Amino acid sequence: MNLPPLVQSFVLHFGEMGSRWGINRTVGQIYALLYVSPDPLNAEQIVDALGISRSNVSMSLRELQAWNLVLLKHLPDDRRDFFTTPDDVWQILRTLAEERKKREVDPTLSVLREILMQQPASDAERHAQARMGEMHSLIEQLTNWYDDVKKLETDRLATLLTLGAKVTRLLEAKDKIVSLGRSKRSPEKG
Repeated sequence: MNLPPLVQSFVLHFGEMGSRWGINRTVGQIYALLYVSPDPLNAEQIVDALGISRSNVSMSLRELQAWNLVLLKHLPDDRRDFFTTPDDVWQILRTLAEERKKREVDPTLSVLREILMQQPASDAERHAQARMGEMHSLIEQLTNWYDDVKKLETDRLATLLTLGAKVTRLLEAKDKIVSLGRSKRSPEKG
C-alpha cells in the first residue's frame, strides 16, 4: 500500500472488518480510503494507493455504489469518474441501516409472513409456526421503531443515543406516574 501509516492502519482494519460485515476485504479498504481522503479519488488513484488490480477496484466501486455508500463526482476538464463518500457520518449511518434493512430484514419478514399464513399440518409445525410468529412480531416491532427513529433529525437522534440506559429511568418514572394516577382513581378500602 502506498499510504501514510495512520491511514494504512485504518484502511487495513476496515478491510478486515468488511468480511465480518458481509462485504469483501477490498470493498472495505476502498470505502475506508475514500472516507478519509480529503479529495475525491479516481479508480487509478485507488489502484495506486492500495496496490490492487483495476478490475477489482471497478467491481468494488460498483458494489459500493449499489449500497449507496459512495458518490460519483466529475471534476472540470477531466473525463474520469471520481468517487467520495458523503461528508455527514450520520447520513452514512442512515444509508447503511436502510440498505441492511432492505437486504436482510425485509426479506426475512416476507418469508415469515408467508410461512405464518400457511396452515400447519402437525403439532411440530404448529409449535414451529408459533415460534416464528414470535420472531416475526419482534422483527416487525424493531422495524417500526427503526421507521420512527430514521425520521428523527440528526440532533435528536444524537441526543437519543447519548441517553443510553438513562431511558430506563425515564420509563420507570413514567410507570410511577401511571401507578400514582391509578391509585388516586381507585377508592380506598379501609
